[in-house]
Amino acid sequence: MAPPRRPGSRPPEQPGQPLQGHPQPGQPVYGDQQPAPAPGQRQPERLRQRSPHGAHAAPGPARQVLEPGQTPWATEPESSFSTWARRFFRGLVVAVLLLAAISGIRSWISPNRAPNTVVGSQTSFPVDEARAIATRYSISYLTWDEANPDARPAQVGLDLAAGLDGRTGWNGRGKQVAVLAYPGEVKVDPGGVAAAVDVRVYIQQYDRKGRNLTPGAFSWERLSVPVARTASRVVASGAPTFVPDSRAALPDNMPGPGAPDDDLTAATKKDAEAFFGAYAESDNKVSAVTAPGSTIRSLNGAVKFGVLKDWQVYTGNDDERRATAAVTWNGAGDTTLDQTYTLTLRRTVATDGAQRWQVAAVG
Repeated sequence: MAPPRRPGSRPPEQPGQPLQGHPQPGQPVYGDQQPAPAPGQRQPERLRQRSPHGAHAAPGPARQVLEPGQTPWATEPESSFSTWARRFFRGLVVAVLLLAAISGIRSWISPNRAPNTVVGSQTSFPVDEARAIATRYSISYLTWDEANPDARPAQVGLDLAAGLDGRTGWNGRGKQVAVLAYPGEVKVDPGGVAAAVDVRVYIQQYDRKGRNLTPGAFSWERLSVPVARTASRVVASGAPTFVPDSRAALPDNMPGPGAPDDDLTAATKKDAEAFFGAYAESDNKVSAVTAPGSTIRSLNGAVKFGVLKDWQVYTGNDDERRATAAVTWNGAGDTTLDQTYTLTLRRTVATDGAQRWQVAAVG
């Protein structure tokens, strides 16, 4: 007895007949036609996505069939600005990479070397030592005595560079003594090795009377002394030269004292005379006539007060003023000396309310 047939089952295919649902070779497949599964295999089920519009929603547009060789995407034209920006940044990156490469290659070929230290400014030149050497050298150079001709070369040799002749500049005759020397400006060469020092020298000449040399007059001489710095010290690099020491006028932009205050000048003249009288004698006396909180040293009897030739107070604020005084000092014997002072006056108030102006500073 044959077993009962399951509902929906297909009868077996006869040998030699094509499988139902399977296309024959060379036969195209249309639409939703699917090949039949092989014997013993279950046909896959298609998952259907539920439409958000429900079962009665209209079907979407059919997908267009692509032609042979047609790409499945569409191209859009690029704007001119995008093209320029892309090319600009691409060129910038290339330029940076080339510059980095060139710099690196140059550093390999010629690496940076530490620059040699060059002294070229006056601040690095030892100006104080140069002044000291030039001062002593000037005194040695302008001092000689024919009675002791070897003394000068020995003194000059203390500061003259080695290898230079210490006897140069003097013929070995006469006598002269350099008493004092004061250095001034140091002009440094741009190279920072050499300099010229301005020196004033006070000398006494000796006059010849027969076979004797007698002391003569004193005079000031001005020298330009060449110096040079070495690894160990500053040396004189040659003979000094005389330069003129002429007078010069005051500059046009000198600060003025201000506008005169004639009333205050007249009111304080007696106080000014009392101050200079005490200023010439002692510290105790001058402290009694100066403004509170001020300390002024006296001349301690070196001269005596003669007369206040001129006194002038200038305008300013209510608490402090500037004043000038022309004073005649009496020296030893009949000697007198006129000097001009600049002073600072300060207004003080006494306990009884009285006001007065007193000297707070000199100079």
